[in-house]
Amino acid sequence: MFRLLVLAFGGVSFGLLTAAGVFTVLTAVGLIPRFVGETHSAKELWLYEDMVIWGTILGGLFSVFAHRMNVGPWLAEYLTETGARISMYAIQLLVGSFGGMFVGCLALAIAEMLDSIPIFTRRISFRHGLGCMVLSIALGKLCGALIYFWYDFSV
Repeated sequence: MFRLLVLAFGGVSFGLLTAAGVFTVLTAVGLIPRFVGETHSAKELWLYEDMVIWGTILGGLFSVFAHRMNVGPWLAEYLTETGARISMYAIQLLVGSFGGMFVGCLALAIAEMLDSIPIFTRRISFRHGLGCMVLSIALGKLCGALIYFWYDFSV
């Protein structure tokens, strides 16, 4: 019982840390204000922020509990019962397009943010070891991914 409580506490804690990291990246790169500026819809700022929060929460739930939250068969049955003329391929195309646009915008924003790293390192007088720092981050990500897939944590 104690082991399950420790695992539950660790899982919730790590989930909260991951969510905080996602929101920190989105805030640091200024993605939501960029969307608002491009669409000229400053009145809908709260809607953008709410959609990012709900998308992150639901994406996390769907990825962790994928075996329990299989929405595809339910949605297909619902669409056939209601006689809707939209196919699952159209829904996948729509969701994939929005996901691709979001990831593309995030990648461009992060690429623009990379220009600030040299300025930041000069401000804090971080002269030596920047290459080692970037390499250690990359190796840490590699080791984490290898452990994740080697022990099949994806199930």
